[in-house]
Amino acid sequence: MAIYSKNEALMCKIFPSNLEPIAMRWFDGLRVESINSFHELTQAFDSRFVTCRRVPKSVASLLSLHMQEGENLKTYSNRYWEMFNEVEGDFDEVAINTFKLGLSSEHGLRKSLTGKPVTNMRQLMDRIDKYKRVEEDQQQRKGKDKVVP
Repeated sequence: MAIYSKNEALMCKIFPSNLEPIAMRWFDGLRVESINSFHELTQAFDSRFVTCRRVPKSVASLLSLHMQEGENLKTYSNRYWEMFNEVEGDFDEVAINTFKLGLSSEHGLRKSLTGKPVTNMRQLMDRIDKYKRVEEDQQQRKGKDKVVP
């Protein structure tokens, strides 16, 4: 479309080629001659589909995350990374600290991160993976220890 950006009529004709079915139904439902320029078309589109935009989360969202009682590390880290991926910007140091603070004070990973801090996200993820494997091994051993009558 960038090639044809000076030709508004052509831009309006090309516009629907990138639309998904719901947006295409909206486009097909526009009244004839209700749009007079490509700018008007994009404004109408933005107005109609503004609710479909993902609003980036703030760093403060990470501060609200905490490991729930009885929650395992895998579930907590999955929730954390989901939220982290919605935060815009480069906040590695904040992410490392908020992840650690979200763990219960008795969790082995929190103690490990306090005693031997990580300096980047890769190190944090490696340490999390190590502790997730430990938890999974413990869960498997508990399952084997149960005696079925």
